[in-house]
Amino acid sequence: MTIFSRSLAGAGMAITLAATPALADEYPTRSVEFIVPWAPGGGSDVLMRIVANNVGPYLGAEMPVINIGGVGGTVGLAEASDRAADGYTISQVHEGLLTATATGVTDLAWDDFDPIALMTASPQFLVAATDQPFDTFEGLVEYAQANPGELTIGVTLGGVPHLNAAMIAEAFDLDWRYVGYEGTGERIRAVVGGNLDLAIGDISSSLQFAENGDLIFLASGTAERMEQTPDVPTFAELGADLDLLITRGIVMPQGAPEEAQARMEAALEALSQDETFITQVNNAGADVMFRGREEYRDYLEDLADAVTRLSEVIAP
Repeated sequence: MTIFSRSLAGAGMAITLAATPALADEYPTRSVEFIVPWAPGGGSDVLMRIVANNVGPYLGAEMPVINIGGVGGTVGLAEASDRAADGYTISQVHEGLLTATATGVTDLAWDDFDPIALMTASPQFLVAATDQPFDTFEGLVEYAQANPGELTIGVTLGGVPHLNAAMIAEAFDLDWRYVGYEGTGERIRAVVGGNLDLAIGDISSSLQFAENGDLIFLASGTAERMEQTPDVPTFAELGADLDLLITRGIVMPQGAPEEAQARMEAALEALSQDETFITQVNNAGADVMFRGREEYRDYLEDLADAVTRLSEVIAP
């Protein structure tokens, strides 16, 4: 299985709400607290509130959000892992937890939780300044290999963008210099301002600049070309089986009852097919990408292997 096994929302899932009618009377009998391990207003908070605000009809219970930010999401996740494993606490993880584990920021690991469902994905892109001696990914590879260590690439040091850039470098035998920026917007502005050669960006931060001719999209981390960027090739087309995403999934404290896990998984699967939910997620700059318990666990296992292999490169 590749690092990012692919599936369409709801495809191949046998678990549905109709398949578990007996569980509706048993779980949930009260609200389920959702610990979002980030401060209010960020991408994770916005997207997970969309989940919480729409899942009620499918779960049969309210889902109040509790924000506990700090240390790259690890403070809130530590709190979640200490909660009773009774199905009445969930939390959210993305690739940042795996990089924090591999680089020693936290002792927590993804398998300290029971993965329930991957819900959203924010595709990542490799973008370049317009004053470079190349305007295609193939041109970048040729130039970078002829000039090792010359190009700079903006990332969040020790974070998911750093991991993504290291994966690209490994796949195409590139040597570039990593420059740390706290947020995506900061590094994209640095590219536009001529202070960086390259960066890891996304649609919401970069598309307007590309449309204005201020930067170039070189490659897409998606499985297929995106509607917003139909002329941008994927890394798969360019010769590497790379899907570069920031995904957000739901987990429970390890040891949660099987009936609670199954019921939550079924509710989230049904939610992933709700047109209102899909529209709200798209409007927030992400895509719905549902993967149930088994596929989500496989995804995290494979990704953890890649993060461990590249941990020395991405250590902050």
